[in-house]
Amino acid sequence: MKNDTGKTGLSHLDDQGQAKMVDVTAKDETIREAVACGTVRMQPATVRLIQEGGLTKGDVFSAARLAGIMAAKKTWELIPLCHPLMLTSVDVFFSSNAERGEITLEARSTTIGRTGVEMEALTAVSVAALTIYDMCKAVDRGMVISEIFLQSKKGGRSGTFDRSVSFPPGRSGS
Repeated sequence: MKNDTGKTGLSHLDDQGQAKMVDVTAKDETIREAVACGTVRMQPATVRLIQEGGLTKGDVFSAARLAGIMAAKKTWELIPLCHPLMLTSVDVFFSSNAERGEITLEARSTTIGRTGVEMEALTAVSVAALTIYDMCKAVDRGMVISEIFLQSKKGGRSGTFDRSVSFPPGRSGS
């Protein structure tokens, strides 16, 4: 594996194997975008309660969306060695299927900068999913948060990654 300097190894380790923040000073600023996805599985009745606005804690999707956006903005405070980024956009979307007992989440983060926004998108999805769990746990403690993954990224030296074209048909890569 090649790191940002073209050397083989992990980019967050120096020559002695010690943790370090990657130096992005010499990188060009480009538009960078990342999309992350995740799933929360629950009882079908819980999904219906969310869809109908029947939970006493309030609008689950609004709270989870706001939590995801706020988390993306604080990623550098949560994940060691992440660069603080000036995000230009963060969006969080939901799709619910009561029959399957499933809520799918998608977070899209964008910036103009020297380093990618993958961690921000992944953090947004993770915290949005945790917020769904928190808001619904009184009626369904058996919920499962799963399949959090990077769907795609654009920009920077490493170019474009798109999970849907990176794996054979029928495989999500997760």
